[in-house]
Amino acid sequence: MAKSSNQMRTLLEKLGQLPPERVAEVEDFVDFLQHKDQDRRLTQAATQTAEPSFGKVWDNPDDAVYDTL
Repeated sequence: MAKSSNQMRTLLEKLGQLPPERVAEVEDFVDFLQHKDQDRRLTQAATQTAEPSFGKVWDNPDDAVYDTL
């Protein structure tokens, strides 16, 4: 997601005012967010890949009653 140059400039100014140990914490948090997003993308990809296979199992007359829940 692209940020406006003003937002980036403001963020960089704020980072520049932090002590080094806090900058390290911010970097760790950014890494955490990136990993979280990557995990979410992997989960979505796995779900989409498995969906057709499970669809064959789930789409049957015996389980039709569960479709209304």
